[in-house]
Amino acid sequence: QVQVVESGGGVVQAGGSLRLSCTVSGLSFDGYTMAWFRQAPGKEREGVSGISWNGGRTYYTDSVKGRFTISRDNAKNTLYLQMHSLKPEDTAMYYCAAGSPSLGSGSWNLHYRYPYWGQGTQVTVSS
Repeated sequence: QVQVVESGGGVVQAGGSLRLSCTVSGLSFDGYTMAWFRQAPGKEREGVSGISWNGGRTYYTDSVKGRFTISRDNAKNTLYLQMHSLKPEDTAMYYCAAGSPSLGSGSWNLHYRYPYWGQGTQVTVSS
């Protein structure tokens, strides 16, 4: 049984930092593209950042470039998202997802291409 568990969310003031973690079990972690998505109330789920199976390629949505860094530790089956200079508009539920290793620059942010999801961790940025 595949389990995807996010942690690290919380409440932070604007300009602050958080690091999200996602631990995966029940699949060969190093064989999957991994991504972070987020969804704010009343908005569609959007891709925040993605990373290839070996960490060699990373992808970011424009609004987080230069502020967020995605990384993975395949030995620990863990995905990370380091977030700096947080803004109130970053407030959302953040989800970790595992998908096909074929996902790339044109598809990493398509949520329907990811079969495995966590329950999410809430990030709230106060102004």
